[in-house]
Amino acid sequence: MSGNDQGGASSATTGMARQYGDSRKLAARARLHREYTVAEIPWFPWVARQLPLEAGDHVLDIGCGPGWFWASVADMLPDRLALTLADQSPGMVEEATGRCRPLPFGSVAGRQADAAALPFDDGSFDAVVAMHMLYHVADPAAGIAEMARVLKPGGVLAVTTNGAGNMRELYALTTVFGGAPSEPVAAIFGFDRAEPLMRSQFGNVTRALHPASLRITDPEDVFLALTSFPPGETAGEAQQRAFREAIDRAFEEAGGVLGVQTEMGLFLSRKRP
Repeated sequence: MSGNDQGGASSATTGMARQYGDSRKLAARARLHREYTVAEIPWFPWVARQLPLEAGDHVLDIGCGPGWFWASVADMLPDRLALTLADQSPGMVEEATGRCRPLPFGSVAGRQADAAALPFDDGSFDAVVAMHMLYHVADPAAGIAEMARVLKPGGVLAVTTNGAGNMRELYALTTVFGGAPSEPVAAIFGFDRAEPLMRSQFGNVTRALHPASLRITDPEDVFLALTSFPPGETAGEAQQRAFREAIDRAFEEAGGVLGVQTEMGLFLSRKRP
């Protein structure tokens, strides 16, 4: 799964093996956030600061992707974390564990896993992290129930996802090849679904919104990001040409710097003791 697929995907549950066999397509989307985010605190450190972790905790990251999050914040986290990196894609698990094992964690293990049928015993983890991935699960409620099952009493589930307004300025351009004019993953598992589903499972949930925006200066990065997943990935030559023209017009109208609002949030729920 995506791990940190902040940009979303138009067909979130289709073509998973092709999308997430490795990190190449994900990297095209992540580049927009890495290169152009304007924020007092970048996304990964912002999330890390809010995770209620303690030294020696056993932590499961389900849908870990290539492990970029843990690699970027390892020096911010408590000591001796026992980190389990799980993903449906064995290629992602291999990449994530290879990236994280040299870092100062107590231990790093990898496991291929389906979020809706986790191969772990009840009460195995102090914290479960699911970053920008529950919109890939056919039944997000079942995924949340599984994550609750493997949490210890008092353990915490941390979920990130996007709101409906995320990158609306960019998604509006994708209508030339049949894309949705707003954040496509929000209808599957955006803010409006994350909060009630987590509350129904845990009885409690808190939400925090990352204060950030994008100021994009290279039209090619927009093109590569939004044609890295369907329907842009499978758009015909004429549609892709029309998309480039729409991007160029947007940059021209914006004076060469395209401002884009983001809407990304973190949801935390604690399992009752």
